[in-house]
Amino acid sequence: MSQPRHAHTTEVTLEVDGTSHRLTVDNRVTLLDALRERLGATAPKKGCDHGQCGSCTVLVDGRRVTTCLTFAVAADGAHVTTAAGLGHGDELHPVAQAFYDEDAFQCGYCTPGQICSAVGMLNEAKSGAPSYVTDDLEVTPVLTDDEIRERMSGNLCRCAAYPNIVTAIERAATQ
Repeated sequence: MSQPRHAHTTEVTLEVDGTSHRLTVDNRVTLLDALRERLGATAPKKGCDHGQCGSCTVLVDGRRVTTCLTFAVAADGAHVTTAAGLGHGDELHPVAQAFYDEDAFQCGYCTPGQICSAVGMLNEAKSGAPSYVTDDLEVTPVLTDDEIRERMSGNLCRCAAYPNIVTAIERAATQ
């Protein structure tokens, strides 16, 4: 991090969906507020603002993060990927495509956070990271319905599209 211009601000560099941005932010500004209010990113949503709903989830250096609980200064130099930055041109990311194909959304408010969380959790499972319900800690976890539900438990859907979300993640996991 560079030296603050004022005692309460810091210059940060955020690479968001492949584009680098240099910002001076108040040290108390969350990554969510920097993304939405300063950079105009609309994919991460402000839901609970307490890290309990997951609607603000993005990938920071490939790991899923609730941006309402992360200070923008903590993400200085990081690669931030929102749901909008997952695809390539007009081609949807396989997880987003599976959500579309399986009708895994209703109002859509939570969908960007759900998709980013699903991408992150699929990468975690692929790397062998266990969850609370993983049976055998010695092997790569099998993504059963229970395993997916546990790993996605930090993302809430007020419309209760959970069965289709699980099916979409199962579909994406096999592609």
